[in-house]
Formats: sequence, structure tokens, C-alpha cells
Amino acid sequence: MNRLLLPVAGVLLSACADSSSTAAAEAASGDRPFVATPVATLDEPWAMTFLPDGRLLVTEKKGRLLIVTQNGDLSQPVTGVPDVDYGGQGGLGDVVLHPRYASNGTIYLSYAEAGEGDVRGAAVMRATLTLNEDGGTLSKQQVIWRQEPKVTGRGHYAHRIAFSDDGHMFISSGDRQKFTPAQEMQQNLGKIVRLNDDGTVPSDNPFSDQGGVAAQIWTLGHRNPLGIAFGAGGRLWEHEMGPRHGDELNLIVRGENYGYPVVSNGNHYDGRSIPDHDTRPEFEAPKTYWVPAISPGGLIIYSGDLFPEWKGNAFLGGLSSEALIRVEIEGDSAREAERFEMGERIREVEQGPDGAIWLVEDGDDDSGQGGRLLKLTPS
Repeated sequence: MNRLLLPVAGVLLSACADSSSTAAAEAASGDRPFVATPVATLDEPWAMTFLPDGRLLVTEKKGRLLIVTQNGDLSQPVTGVPDVDYGGQGGLGDVVLHPRYASNGTIYLSYAEAGEGDVRGAAVMRATLTLNEDGGTLSKQQVIWRQEPKVTGRGHYAHRIAFSDDGHMFISSGDRQKFTPAQEMQQNLGKIVRLNDDGTVPSDNPFSDQGGVAAQIWTLGHRNPLGIAFGAGGRLWEHEMGPRHGDELNLIVRGENYGYPVVSNGNHYDGRSIPDHDTRPEFEAPKTYWVPAISPGGLIIYSGDLFPEWKGNAFLGGLSSEALIRVEIEGDSAREAERFEMGERIREVEQGPDGAIWLVEDGDDDSGQGGRLLKLTPS
């Protein structure tokens, strides 16, 4: 396990102070292994994925789903998107394609959903996307998963989605800032869940014999897992925000307990100490962690040819760290290798069809500065 005690490990590259301009994104590109080209500006973008024709589907937290060309042209909002409970960390979240999207047109959206009274929780909907000249429309909408129970507050939804090679859907479910549910088997808060593509529960899940919500659970003891991605050998990696520091990169192993809130390499925000992972070996420990925090948001395991030296590396978006963070993975080991200052909070990371790395910044139009969509190509 690597403990990163300094804000920077590896190479730290400076960013221009005026990051709202094109010049800022390309500042110091001669020193970087990439050029960052701004493509479009959006209002609180949260997630993206690529359509087979090379265009992107991009979610905005306030509830818009847009189709964006690689030249930066934005469609009209896709119709048929569910109503979202916007506020705090909540709103429209992840978007992914069904593994057989080319034949069935099915996509998945995660979002914050209001309940009765002052409670809410994450949900996942699947729907059929029909593209048209204005953008597209969703039909055959079906909610296939919900956080149980809905609770007060607007934090720690997580609700990232990833498909394994065998077609199972994995959803990260945050603890909703309620701590103990992450250890409770009859709640799916603070868990990674595994489902079939229609939302039904696979019979070979590790806790399927317990029935109910427990049958969904793949792993438990998570806090706010804002990135999940499959890497070499079909292994699932996940990152999550620690409490006060102690952000984690975890290798997700079937049925394991990752310890939160019993253990963490960070502490509570009120200063109370939490025992470190090494005090409780029965819990699965992170492969690397960060003190001070980086506030990870978005994750890929790179597999492209455009940056061949980075194949098999993880890339994490940094929110509070305003950085793109490269992590070298060797077997079950991981360490931060390089950090690129981007000058803005990085919400999402995605790999393009040609191997380019795409980022979205965590900006909003109400503040007068949107979140840019950036394309990284070799310098």
C-alpha cells in the first residue's frame, strides 16, 4: 500500500491562472505529454459516454442530457429524461450504453430521485434512445434500481455505473452521509451492487442467500464511490472520497468489506479520529490512498493506443485537487505516478474511440463560468 503524504507525487505541472480561456487549457503544453483542447462549455456537466458514431452523450446535473459532437456542437436536450431532485450533490448523474447498444439502443441513467417528504435517493433508469436531427428522445423508460432507504440530505449518492465483460451491471451506492448503513446488509447504501442488465439480481451474488436488498450487494463498507472502471483481466477498480482525507483507490473483490465507517485512513470532519485500515486486517484495505485528499471524481483504466506508455494506468479526476492524476497499476499494487494540474475541478474522465482522454470540468453557468469539455491528445 502506498500512502501519499505530499500534495504531489511524481511530476507536478503548472496551470495558467486564467483557466476560463482557451489559452489556459493549453498553457505549458510543451512541458506536458498532452495538449488539452477545449471542445464545448456546459452547465454543471457530470458524466459522459461515447456513441458508436463518435459523438458524446453528456449529462448536466440540473437534468439535461445532451449529444455533443467532437467539434463541440450541442444538440437540443434529449427528451424523456426523468425528473431529478437537483441540489447539493444531487441531480442527473451517470450515463452508460448497454453492451449491445448498437442492436438495442438501450442506455442507462442514474439520478437523484425525490421521495415522500424530505427524503431522496439515487435511482437508475434504463430507456431506449432514438436519435434524430435535433438530438434524441427516450422511450420505454424503466427504473430498475433504487437506493434503499431514501433518506434526508443531498450528499454521497455516488451512483456510477459500469458493465463487466459478461454483461453484469455494477452500481456504486454512496453512504448518503449516514455512516453506519455502509455496514448494514438490509440497506444498499455504502455498497457496490451487481445486477443483471434488467435490474434483476444474479443468483451467484455473494449474499444472494440472504434475500431482499442484501442479495444485490457485491461489496460493502464504502463511503462515496465516485468512480468505478474495469481494467485488465476484468478486474473492477473503484475510488471513493475519504472523510477528512484518506481518499482511496480500491480493487473490488467479490464479497469483501472495505471497512467504512469502522476504519479509514482519514478522520471525521469534526476532528474525531477513525482507526486506520492497518488496525483491522479483516477489512479490505485500499491499494493506495491520499493524505491530503484529492477528492476523486471520474475514473478510467486506460487501454488506448494514443498514449501507449499509459496502457493499464488509472486516471482519476481531481475535484479539490483540480488535477488529473495518473496511477500506475502493477498486479494488485497501485501508486500515484504523475499529477497534472488542470486549474479547475475535474468531474469526469473518459477514453475516446481513438484513445484520446476526455475530461469535463465541474463548472456551472450560474457562476458565470461553465464546465468545459476538454480533449487531451499527445503534444
